[in-house]
Amino acid sequence: MALGKERVCVTGAGGFVGSWVVKLLLSKDYFVHGTVREPSYYLLYVLLSISEIAKIGLCSNSICAKIILFILTLGDEKNAHLYKLEKASENLKLFKADLLDYNSVYSAIVGCSGVFHVASPVPSTIVEVIEPAVKGTLNVLKASVEAKVKRVVFVSSGAAVAFNPSWPKDRVMDETCWSDKEYCRTTKNWYSFAKTEAESEALEYGKRPGLNVVSICPTFIFGPILQSTLNASSMILVKLLKEEGCESVDNRLRMIVDVRDVAEASVLLYEKPEVEGRYICTAYGCRGQELVDKLKSIYPNYIYPTNFTEGGEEIVLTSAKLQNLGWSYRPLEETLFDSIESYKKAGILD
Repeated sequence: MALGKERVCVTGAGGFVGSWVVKLLLSKDYFVHGTVREPSYYLLYVLLSISEIAKIGLCSNSICAKIILFILTLGDEKNAHLYKLEKASENLKLFKADLLDYNSVYSAIVGCSGVFHVASPVPSTIVEVIEPAVKGTLNVLKASVEAKVKRVVFVSSGAAVAFNPSWPKDRVMDETCWSDKEYCRTTKNWYSFAKTEAESEALEYGKRPGLNVVSICPTFIFGPILQSTLNASSMILVKLLKEEGCESVDNRLRMIVDVRDVAEASVLLYEKPEVEGRYICTAYGCRGQELVDKLKSIYPNYIYPTNFTEGGEEIVLTSAKLQNLGWSYRPLEETLFDSIESYKKAGILD
């Protein structure tokens, strides 16, 4: 439990992972600064006015709270799920921040003792990803130093580990394995390139006096969504459940982890004083056909792909280092069930 409402900043607070990190931090009584692209400042003015009305007794606190929630949901749709989180009304403050704008990043971080750098683009070209990922990360780190932050948890990716053709084929990948940036460039895997570059820069930056940086490298992230839109990894599951979405499935092994377990690992890395370096975060290795069979056993009425293509490298990662800190993960069946139920609740699936 955080004492005295310790302040921390979460970049990309409205995203798939960021939302769960914010939710967990609020439940542990942290005061959270969340960066988002477009919070509604006009709504903030309205909300402050309503709060003042409550203070002078013109309406009850419970009625004002309902009005506030309604206005937030109506006028700030992208971030409405954050305002609905327990303790958000008193312990969450959203900041509009562009990672490439240092001043906006610093404004969100100043006053915080910790930062969770979660924000990350999912690009299709090198132009869309390298500058936001690398320069944006350096802005977060520079601001953290200036604001005297004690620790930054950088959310990297298994993609910064897994793409290394020189790694022995029969050896499980651990934290000493880094994706080969030249290989990523050659294969135009810009996401992996950017994550590898940004993580290595972040850990190098953390060697300077006054700032501690640790990184977490989650693999494919499934789990229930809090936000109203689908992220890239959740789209994989949705396509498996929609006949028109996926006629054929790659049967290669995928390393999977639940978004809630990623959030818990991230907070664990912030709170444990002895942590250092990078930590792979993964739970299960699952082939495409096995994933379809598991889904079919839970939801037999959807129409699933029947064609599975073989081939591709077997990439296996281990999270033993993270587990040695006491981290554990939930059953895959729970992850799949909760994921699908959240898609149905959001109206994404029937």
